[in-house]
Amino acid sequence: MRSRNVYLLIFILALFGFALWSIVPINTRLLGPNGLRLGLDLKGGSYLVYQADVSDIEPEYRNEAMRGVKEVVEKRINALGITESTVRIQEYGREYNIAIELPGIADIEKAKEMVGLFTVLEFREQDEAGNWTPATGTVTVNGEEKELILSSRYFKENTYIDMQTGRPLLLFEMDETGAQLFKQISTRLIGKRLAIYLGDEPLRGEDDNIIAPEVQEVIEDRGQIKGLSLVDAQDLSRVLNAGRIDVPLGSWVNGEFQPSVPLYERTVDATLGQDSVEKSMIAAGIGIVLLVIFMLVYYRLPGLIACCSLGIYGVFLLTIFNLFSSYITLTLPGVAGFILSLGMAVDANVLIFERIKEELRGGRSLGAAVEAGFNRAWTAIRDSNITTFIACLILIWLGGTLGARMVSGFAITLFIGVALSMFTAIVVTRTFLRLILGSRVVTNLAAYGVTSVPTKREP
Repeated sequence: MRSRNVYLLIFILALFGFALWSIVPINTRLLGPNGLRLGLDLKGGSYLVYQADVSDIEPEYRNEAMRGVKEVVEKRINALGITESTVRIQEYGREYNIAIELPGIADIEKAKEMVGLFTVLEFREQDEAGNWTPATGTVTVNGEEKELILSSRYFKENTYIDMQTGRPLLLFEMDETGAQLFKQISTRLIGKRLAIYLGDEPLRGEDDNIIAPEVQEVIEDRGQIKGLSLVDAQDLSRVLNAGRIDVPLGSWVNGEFQPSVPLYERTVDATLGQDSVEKSMIAAGIGIVLLVIFMLVYYRLPGLIACCSLGIYGVFLLTIFNLFSSYITLTLPGVAGFILSLGMAVDANVLIFERIKEELRGGRSLGAAVEAGFNRAWTAIRDSNITTFIACLILIWLGGTLGARMVSGFAITLFIGVALSMFTAIVVTRTFLRLILGSRVVTNLAAYGVTSVPTKREP
């Protein structure tokens, strides 16, 4: 039994050493660019909510359509090089919203300009008066003839840049509908220009001129755009390759849908997030100090062991957040969940230690009391943590359904913390106690919080 505990101690210390190495130094590994993934409320940035116009989509297909919109928006944000962004679907009865968090983008106007790229690109031709009007054509769709506007929704997602001639050529392909449409339009516009519009504003190149390539031949299922700079070609290629959005995003104003106009917008200052983190750390520090004092005064040696286990628990928990930062976003409620889980991590130890004291007062030997304390406290620890897990799962589900990501962040942090606390209480604390008892370094029952015991065990 002793050798088994020694091996287990070596495993715990090795695991602790790896965990400590992965987060130290904190400034570069934990809080650096590849460290913890901070949410909007901690890092600062922009928060935008857009309504989706699903009036043209049958109710049974709306959920699927919105999932497609979410995927495309995520792809387009990633194509713009924005990291740690969050895109969520908010459903309210028959209405759908898309909520977008852009950490690090504190300029709300810049954020809206970026999000404006979610609007479908539209091609326009010049009329006799020199005005740019939508380039339209009549095509057959599902057996019906329809007049459609040539737009980016008909491009396939395989646009690329060819540099073999020394100048960038943007090569593209069209789907079946787009091929019909482009053939009609390009046939009548040979020698003329097609401008590319984003909403009501023309796309402009890095020289601030309108991007309006000249049509030199009839285009059907594939074609190329000449005359673009490399930067402009790359930007246009990224947008066209990021997918198409078949559901317009904007907001309803006085009964009319306004494309690209957010329903709600908010800017979070990074200094506010930093201030919140600092205050949270102060609160955590005060709470930990009070907790350590209580455990040492009331439980003495077991309390000291519990505090050591708590330190190991904290390092393990930070390591989990750091290693899985791609999947876990730490928000201010998440920090609160982390601090709460620190206090709850001691719950299991309290139950165990109280049970050990009862066994000692009942006349059991020190070793038998420790084993009985762990075994008999386990059912209470298990049941109480299961109820916490259930509550966390409900909060995670509600947070995802209602779009309250901060609620989900709190619940996820608490769930992981409680699960890890079970490991530290049952494995780490137990191993430390067994080794101390096996070495018989401390045998005085007063060190375990028991000042008097009966001379004969009571039935």
